[in-house]
Amino acid sequence: MAKINFGGVVEDVVTRDEFPLDKAREVLKDEVVAVLGYGVQGPAQALNMRDNGINVIVGQREGSPNYDKAIADGWVPGETLFSLEDAAERGTVVQYLLSDAGQRSQWPKIIEYLNEGDMLYFSHGFSITYKDQTNIVPPPNVDTALVAPKGSGTSVRRNFLAGSGINASYAILQDFTGRAKERTIALGIAIGAGYLFPTTFKDEVYSDLTGERGILIGALSGVMEAQYNVLRKHGHSPSEAFNETVEELTQSLILLVAENGMDWMYANCSTTAQRGALDWHPRFRDAVTPVFDDLYKSVVNGEEARIVLEKNSDPNYRENLAKELKAMRESEMWQAGAAVRSLRPENWKKEE
Repeated sequence: MAKINFGGVVEDVVTRDEFPLDKAREVLKDEVVAVLGYGVQGPAQALNMRDNGINVIVGQREGSPNYDKAIADGWVPGETLFSLEDAAERGTVVQYLLSDAGQRSQWPKIIEYLNEGDMLYFSHGFSITYKDQTNIVPPPNVDTALVAPKGSGTSVRRNFLAGSGINASYAILQDFTGRAKERTIALGIAIGAGYLFPTTFKDEVYSDLTGERGILIGALSGVMEAQYNVLRKHGHSPSEAFNETVEELTQSLILLVAENGMDWMYANCSTTAQRGALDWHPRFRDAVTPVFDDLYKSVVNGEEARIVLEKNSDPNYRENLAKELKAMRESEMWQAGAAVRSLRPENWKKEE
């Protein structure tokens, strides 16, 4: 492990220097990795491992759109593509990557196929942490661990193909074989993690649910909408409001933050932008801190988990979700966004 100083706090992390891909292949050479679920994380992790030479099979319900997607990605029915139960039976590592609601509903079947010494692998601490609601308790004779990429499945695959990786956390819940840690880290390297840092199942899900509802998606989209609406209310055009709210952030400023940090981005803005941002930064921080406190409490007390399981178990969930997303897509703000994106230089028609 490498000791890295994170703002004055030293953490142990695993990089590809200490644990190269060849070592991961050696650790996993006798494993059959069964990826159950081909929805969000499943495709990226399965394809990355396959490209890295790991023996991977996929479990997905036949007749579903994701089953067809798996076939399109080169998984072969009866050879590398099976039902959930058949894949779980064949796997020595069972990557349980169904949705959280799907994990709860399928668990009574899947647990029957876990053999002594197998590894049960998650990419989220949800089902284990909220076991009172999911009823998911691993049998004591299997290794149980997680590797949680800090990005969407799309980004996990895209970064892998670009030669980089998505950072990931890892945790060990049960070490029955005495090899749980090396198996877990090998899997993290095999799925293309940039580096791996230790966590617990609880810490992973508490931070993840807070982040998703907060700055990563919920708060970000909410603050964008608020600023866009204020600008429109004061007579600014949709193009101007969207460019000042979203386009400049996503196409310019956030890239500077990614390159060298927030201070570097500030240093490379106009002095007018610097001064205003420095003055207003604490006001926004202080205004939203109580909201984040409420959010974190709702995550820890299980209320967010209850809502997720209740909503996602509704047979009309996908239909209702489509309506919510349609309303967002058809709002003026995101219609303006579609128009702005179409006018980016890379989308201009090439001259004949």
